[in-house]
Amino acid sequence: MSLPPGFLDELKTRTSIAQVVGRKVMWDQRKSQPGKGDMWAPCPFHQEKSASFHVDDKKGYYYCFGCHAKGDALGFIKETENVSFMEAVEIMAREVGMTMPARDPKAQEKQDHRSELAAVMEQAVQFFKLQLKTNAGSAARDYLAGRQMAEPVLERWEVGFAPNGWQHLWDHLTGKGVREELILAAGLAKASTKGKKPYDTFRNRIIYPIRDARGRCIAFGGRAMDPDDTAKYLNSPETELFDKGRSLYNHRAAREAAGKGAPLIVAEGYMDVIALSEAGFGATVAPLGTAVTEMQLQMLWRISPEPVITLDGDTAGQRAAMRLIDLALPLIGPTQSLRFCVLPEGQDPDDLLKAQGPAAMRKLVEEARPLVQLLWQRETEGKQLDSPERKAALDQSLRQALGKITDAGLRNHYAAEIKHLRAELFAAQRPKRDTGGWQKGGKGAGWTPRAMAPGRGPAAASTKNSLLARSADVEARVREAVILAILINHPALIAEFLSDLELLDLSARDHQALIEILLRHQQEDDGAVLRKILDKELGSAALEKLYGLSHVQITPAVRPDADAALTRMTVAEELAKLAARRAVQREVEEAVEDLDGIADEGITWRVGQATEAREAANRKGLSGDDGDSEDRSAMSQYLQSLIDGEVWVKKRK
Repeated sequence: MSLPPGFLDELKTRTSIAQVVGRKVMWDQRKSQPGKGDMWAPCPFHQEKSASFHVDDKKGYYYCFGCHAKGDALGFIKETENVSFMEAVEIMAREVGMTMPARDPKAQEKQDHRSELAAVMEQAVQFFKLQLKTNAGSAARDYLAGRQMAEPVLERWEVGFAPNGWQHLWDHLTGKGVREELILAAGLAKASTKGKKPYDTFRNRIIYPIRDARGRCIAFGGRAMDPDDTAKYLNSPETELFDKGRSLYNHRAAREAAGKGAPLIVAEGYMDVIALSEAGFGATVAPLGTAVTEMQLQMLWRISPEPVITLDGDTAGQRAAMRLIDLALPLIGPTQSLRFCVLPEGQDPDDLLKAQGPAAMRKLVEEARPLVQLLWQRETEGKQLDSPERKAALDQSLRQALGKITDAGLRNHYAAEIKHLRAELFAAQRPKRDTGGWQKGGKGAGWTPRAMAPGRGPAAASTKNSLLARSADVEARVREAVILAILINHPALIAEFLSDLELLDLSARDHQALIEILLRHQQEDDGAVLRKILDKELGSAALEKLYGLSHVQITPAVRPDADAALTRMTVAEELAKLAARRAVQREVEEAVEDLDGIADEGITWRVGQATEAREAANRKGLSGDDGDSEDRSAMSQYLQSLIDGEVWVKKRK
């Protein structure tokens, strides 16, 4: 549907975004200034305690400094209500008293048809609920009572029963005047292939209504009462209302609970969702009988940045987790990932709650494992890594998995964590060597290791204080100085890169003092005012020293009149290179530590050669070329060769 010119402008003029957002958040009274239209609150899109969600009522937009969600009033309604653009327009127009323009006749006809289907579904909900209370539903009531589902629980979840017959629901709805084509289109009945009347989709099953994020019943799930039934669980077929891969059971209630701070839990089925919700875990959803789809992942991340996937403690549950890893890796990022809650073997959430209570479940959720650990488990579990070939195969498999991660910064962190886990695994497999020092062997023997107390080896300390470490510090200061100088002259970038800046580990006290002040005054958008604040708190010498550095002076993005795109790109590049170089430094230090503290002129000389190679790469990188990937790969291979070759041991002549 197209809107007439000026309609959206008029709608936005009449709308206060602060009022729209205010229905979903609690404003921070100390930080907000209603008179200026400057409002702050905890973000409704991710779990947090601080007020990092900013609404500018005069400009009509919102922005979260934590998860970087942003948009206008229509965008906010779309995200929080999970509706289309036109549905958001309708909601906003209704709230401000504007009449929606006439729809395209075909679009109106389609919408009217969907509304009719939704009305038929509501009639079916009431029919199934009534049938559960009849004599025909006695066995179903007994089963539910055995699952500890009391009458109030059944009412809250609208649980019903489909009688064991071919046309019970069909006859009921047609008797109410519902057109036959609507019953078929809603997926409540199926056409007969034998020329007879259509027959009910659900027969002799406990019924669970499935509602969308707007609260409309769009489908049903049915649990068979007959143990010999070919399908234990059966969902409605896909219809105009129901797309199985784009729906979540308990979506609406879970979104509301997650918005109040509850952890979002993804369970396997209806009974798990009901059991968890009744036990106090209100933000619980379930996919509908299939593996989680990409669209369902995106829906989960709209509710919470880090959903907790509960896995039944059986083989099928483990396989489901491993499949989900491959789906999630290309989609995860700094603000959206997954954690995994592994249940005891043979138990699902409902079993655990009945056996040990909510406290046991809460503990498992709090201790949920990050995705990287499940990835490592998948790649190593049950494998014998007792040869170079098998280790190389593991490395290749891990590289392929990490290559699916699209965010470069996150990929680096995953690589660092995998490297740590790999070092632990191979260190445990290697026989321990006593390499504390050197002593002369027997007649004709060369030099052999001599025992030394742990932590007393001179090499680790001397190598870390070597030219390698010092050169890394110099490079870090160069990049930090450029970043700080740009931010001071262009303070609007502070909010844009806030999450990276907060995690930045600066190499010197003067830089740390500068960044702390910048973060405290992140709302200040005037560079001149910001410099006065810095002068007052640190003295004028601090800025003179910073801007007096030659590498700062020659950087175009530092100038106050520099193009905004150039400043943004330069800060992003410097942060990325800083992270990459520090990752190399950590890799070098860890590799040297693998030498078990051995000091020797030969190894010192070789590490010195590696240092010179790295410094050359640094100079190349600072001049604008990107040699990070090749340099890091070569450095890793060289250091590993030093370790594998045991270069500190003098061989027998």
